[in-house]
Amino acid sequence: MLLPLISPDRLGSLLRRFGRNRQASAAVEFAFVAPVFFALLFAVIETAMVFFAGQVLETAVQDSSRTFYTSTAITQANYTTGFCSRVNLLMDCNKVCIDVRTYAQGATIAPPNPYDSGGTFNNCTFDVQTPPAANSTVVVRAFYQWPLFVTGLGYNLSNVGGSSSSGKRLLAATNAVRPQ
Repeated sequence: MLLPLISPDRLGSLLRRFGRNRQASAAVEFAFVAPVFFALLFAVIETAMVFFAGQVLETAVQDSSRTFYTSTAITQANYTTGFCSRVNLLMDCNKVCIDVRTYAQGATIAPPNPYDSGGTFNNCTFDVQTPPAANSTVVVRAFYQWPLFVTGLGYNLSNVGGSSSSGKRLLAATNAVRPQ
């Protein structure tokens, strides 16, 4: 079906009337502003979640490392259970890398990188004497790769894997205790 031709005078009249019409102008303006607003809102929420998860991890490491002061028989199983009870609300405990190492009195404390030479995230051990030797230093570290969701909107907190496209942020917490 052919559309009827509109005269130039009629077309000009329609365009002027369309330009003067203010109905739904707020909806059009919101459509322009909404993507930026929601991207900013989600970026703020994700930043807050990363900060909160880092604080939970830090608190769990500090609280659970106090067991080296009070307990004489610390095993990896009971330490991990106590640690996981503190972080299981936000994190999958199977993906938390817990690294516990004992250093003799006066020894240089140089914990290794949690990544092995191939870039795999699994270089964590549980190396503690039961009970720890007097005046030794026990260094407790925990690492978790927090998944990021807002990276597709141009806001990227990623710091894992050398590239900013990994979509994860490495959260780390460390505490050193000296059992007496």
